Amino acid sequence: MSSSEPAPSGATYASAGVDIEAGDRAVELMKEWVAKTRRPEVVGGLGGFAGLFDASALKSYRRPLLATSTDGVGTKVAVAQRMDVHDTIGFDLVGMVVDDIVVCGAEPLFMTDYIACGQVVPERTAAVVKGIAQACVAAGCALSGGETAEHPGLLGPDEYDVAGAVTGVVEADELLGAQRVREGDVVVAMASSGLHSNGYSLVRHVFFDLAGWKVEREVPEFGRTLGEELLEPTRIYAQDCLALADAVEVHAMSHVTGGGLAANLARVLPDTAHARLDRSTWAPKRVFTLVGELGGVSELELERTLNMGVGMVAVVAADAADAALRLLADRGVESWVAGEVVAGTGVATLHGYYRG
Repeated sequence: MSSSEPAPSGATYASAGVDIEAGDRAVELMKEWVAKTRRPEVVGGLGGFAGLFDASALKSYRRPLLATSTDGVGTKVAVAQRMDVHDTIGFDLVGMVVDDIVVCGAEPLFMTDYIACGQVVPERTAAVVKGIAQACVAAGCALSGGETAEHPGLLGPDEYDVAGAVTGVVEADELLGAQRVREGDVVVAMASSGLHSNGYSLVRHVFFDLAGWKVEREVPEFGRTLGEELLEPTRIYAQDCLALADAVEVHAMSHVTGGGLAANLARVLPDTAHARLDRSTWAPKRVFTLVGELGGVSELELERTLNMGVGMVAVVAADAADAALRLLADRGVESWVAGEVVAGTGVATLHGYYRG
């Protein structure tokens, strides 16, 4: 609207709670971070109706399979809002979608995001996108587009939610999964950075409702505040897993998210296999056991809700285990042999007692 035109006298989008100018400012603030994720195949820039990716890059593949995944962060965003810290939640979003496609051996190519909020605060929105962009750089994929939507009346002014989708590619004859797993394989576990992004409805209930703790509470066992522990970003395994699959004989991988370690590992086992995992090979971080103690949560319930210290697993040939551990150590990923594959019925089970 030009300055010579009269201001509207009736209801406006702004008076209904949607600030278009704030949305425009948010886009300007996030451009710098989105640009850092650019891959050579990306066509155009931020601001178009669609993100463009040059598919001619796939011509070098013999039989390319596209892989895609979509997800959100869940109620971990409520912790970010309590803390008023918004530049880490993007790692949780990217981790949830990118590492879901990496388990089949797919290289992540590009991602789009969606942020819904009660009121657009440009600096807050830009902080969320900053985290998403930094995580995309860590994963090696482009952030090719996204959407920020203002939903007054549906979400409070300080509330928001995030979701995203990623697309990747893998050669058909290099596809990882249950079809490759066989008796005698070993299970290599990769340490999580913490809770990651699952089970936060239980975690928040225990810490905030049952124990009455505040995010500002200093917790000696954590060496930091409760809020800082709960907001620890999800580890991004994408490039480490791709390097592992390229260097050693990997048969399958599993991203440990909702449902826990056993249930997610079972998703990549054939009906003739059984993965036996030994709890004594690792000690879960204190945050996991503290949830159990403060909430009276059984070990079984913890294991089917939280990752218990294992964020990703790789099922590898037995003679590749040592090389896998060396490679991951060189890349700064703590890992260990957590179990083996024996004859069975397509399930994974945990045995023994955790260390510590």
